[in-house]
Amino acid sequence: MEMKKHSNTHRGAGILFIVFSLLFFLLFARFIQLQWTGKADGHVLAAKAEQQHKQKRVIEAKRGTIFDRNGTILAQDVPSYTVVAILDPEMTTNPERPRHVVDPETTAKKLAPLLGMDVKDMERILTKKAKQVEFGSYGRNISFELKRKIEALDLPGIAFIRDTNRFYPNGTFASHVIGYAQKNAENETVGKMGVEKWLDRYLRETDGYVSFAGDVNGFRLPEAKERIVKPDNGANVYLTIDGKIQTFLEDAMNNVEKQYKPKKMIGIVADPKTGKILAMATRPSFDPNKRDITNFLNDAISYPYEPGSTMKVFTLAAAINEGVYNGKETFRSGAYKVGPNTVRDHNDVGWGTITFDEGVQRSSNVAFSILVKEKLGEDRFLQYLHRFRFDQKTGIDLPNESVGQIRYRYPIERITTGFGQGTSVTPIQQIQAATAIANDGKMMKPYIIEKVVDPDNGKVVLDHEPTVAGEPITAETARQVREILETVVSSEHGTGRPYQIDGYRVAGKTGTAQIPSAAGGYMTGRENYIFSFLGMAPADDPRLIMYVAVQQPRLDVTETGAAPVSQIFTTVMKSSLQYLHIEPVEKKQTETKKAERRALDSLIGQTAVSAAEQLKEKGYVPVVIGNGKNVERQLPSGGERVLPGERVVLKTDGSATMPDLRGFSLRDAMKVANVLELRPSTKGTGYVVSQSIRPGAEVRKGDYLIVELASPRQWEETMAKKEKEAAERKDNKPHE
Repeated sequence: MEMKKHSNTHRGAGILFIVFSLLFFLLFARFIQLQWTGKADGHVLAAKAEQQHKQKRVIEAKRGTIFDRNGTILAQDVPSYTVVAILDPEMTTNPERPRHVVDPETTAKKLAPLLGMDVKDMERILTKKAKQVEFGSYGRNISFELKRKIEALDLPGIAFIRDTNRFYPNGTFASHVIGYAQKNAENETVGKMGVEKWLDRYLRETDGYVSFAGDVNGFRLPEAKERIVKPDNGANVYLTIDGKIQTFLEDAMNNVEKQYKPKKMIGIVADPKTGKILAMATRPSFDPNKRDITNFLNDAISYPYEPGSTMKVFTLAAAINEGVYNGKETFRSGAYKVGPNTVRDHNDVGWGTITFDEGVQRSSNVAFSILVKEKLGEDRFLQYLHRFRFDQKTGIDLPNESVGQIRYRYPIERITTGFGQGTSVTPIQQIQAATAIANDGKMMKPYIIEKVVDPDNGKVVLDHEPTVAGEPITAETARQVREILETVVSSEHGTGRPYQIDGYRVAGKTGTAQIPSAAGGYMTGRENYIFSFLGMAPADDPRLIMYVAVQQPRLDVTETGAAPVSQIFTTVMKSSLQYLHIEPVEKKQTETKKAERRALDSLIGQTAVSAAEQLKEKGYVPVVIGNGKNVERQLPSGGERVLPGERVVLKTDGSATMPDLRGFSLRDAMKVANVLELRPSTKGTGYVVSQSIRPGAEVRKGDYLIVELASPRQWEETMAKKEKEAAERKDNKPHE
């Protein structure tokens, strides 16, 4: 019995030994495998251990915000959420607090209306054999407010994934300027068009993170060191776009689009003193939130076409600058031979023998053919095309700018370029060239980025200043061109009469551009043109310059192409001038000025008293400088055409003293500086509020004169403030 007991014990021990030996060898073999491969069930153990031991939390950065010049937000990152439904029952550990969708029908009835979905469609999604589902575009990019409403339903299994979304609060607003940005495959927001693309390197953000040692549940271990990498937020961008003026333009174009249904529309408003683009819009447009894009190019900078008669502005400027333009000289309108070709006026028959001034007003192709061929010469005219930079891009700070093509190979092309056919240019090229007319000969490079600012420290990382792109003409030429272009709008023969604005003097030129046909030649039909207008106001000292083009509008039988174009121009220009507090001239006074523009008499040699009386009788404002008896210089000079109400500066013999320039326009202040042979320098625009040489002080040739100017409203406020301060000083002065 004892022997049997021993035998069983030894057998059991042997079996246990074998079992443990096998387990040991299996564990040893597994250990060797893990040491050799470093993997278990396809997972890298070192990484798995690090993931459990070391925790990492992402600190989200923000893409830069885009503002207009007034600080209004045009594009920004906003929190967005994606709705998800958890269908896996295993996610629920407590039946009293389910974490999966337990009632698809009820969930669909409550949730579908908030997402704008069909109830049955949602119910089908909620009954799929899946662990987790989404609801397509209906459940993506929802707002925080909608998330709160859904959470209030307290639906089991409905959860949210947080993200950021690029949001454009104004929808279809300067869309081709701002562009859009969207997520790529790596979930990074990348600029795709417009400023979003052009300044993507500044706007783009980099997330930060904090990492620390933690347990398997994610809790930080005691005394564990943490590492923090700060997020790098994208820089904020400020545009030159003025939200108010842009709104005027967008609204006007929307109305014209609805009424006339054109193929394309282009509108640009700029400050000719600086080159800042205050508004820019095209049609067709798009909503960057929806990206319903049919045209991926910004036609204002990327669409070269034959401009038509707006090109005559620069031909006229070249002729005046070269001293070969005589507005009173006559020519025979109607037709003009150029080799085997014949140039005809737009009415085919012309208007008989007329002056060149009337030819400009009537937009005579023959008049401008003569100017190029017989007055300027083709080679000299080509030099002016280069001086106005029609042969190169403007360099505006937007992507995909195109450049037109100067066609100058054949004799007929050289002539037709003078009135806007054959040669192509872009709208932005015309705006840049026209700043020379509006800005007394200085051509300003257009720009749309005001500055780029680091949001974390307020440092300006990119700053744009006005840049002179060239001086193709003199200040006097620019003034004469504006005077003639004003008659295009005001005279009875002017093609620009529809562009008159009550209370404001407008200078400009109409354009009717032919559209090339796919079959060769040009399209025919009264609507198959690009109708345009290039205008500026106020004409004597333009504060705004504007180009509008409308392609192939649907016109009533009684309408011309000027109808949709003038509807945009007059509405936007008048609203913008009023918004900028540019004081209107009384309508009656404006009409008087148009009717009574005439040449000044020479007053040199006359007594100052007599000369001043003569000027007053004719409606001018004399400014007498010096204590002498007789007039030795005057500006404007004798023979120049001057409007009633303008200042005429008279310098007498003897010593000269500085007049009080406060309230003078820049042009009038420069008259004084010219007569006194001073070296002028200006700050700001508008009307003089201060001067470096005090009134009454004796001046000498070559002295420096610095004048500071401000808008009419600012001028009034400054004057009122100075009067108040003077009164307070007087009241506080001790009585004797």
